Amino acid sequence: MYPNKNFPGRKKEAAPMEEAFQELLKAYRLEGKFKEKSLIHDWAELVGKTIADRTESVFIREKKLFAKINSGPVKRELQFNKSKILTLIEDRYGKDLIDDLVFV
Repeated sequence: MYPNKNFPGRKKEAAPMEEAFQELLKAYRLEGKFKEKSLIHDWAELVGKTIADRTESVFIREKKLFAKINSGPVKRELQFNKSKILTLIEDRYGKDLIDDLVFV
């Protein structure tokens, strides 16, 4: 195999598991998808049990997070706190993952 500057080959020293995993995601250009899946998985932790119990589904499409909420009052409360939730997401996953939240 020929040396490639994007994938330099094996490193001589051992790397911690998390660092090695991050390098692997970067090498295969899967960082964004991994962050999206992590955010969907962590939705209940981000918004709390009450909101999570009233959330039917969460998905991401074109940098928008869609959350299907089965309670009108909870949906309105989320609309009022949209910027706060976006800030939580940005702090945890970075600014480039989600641009908007849509509550359905």
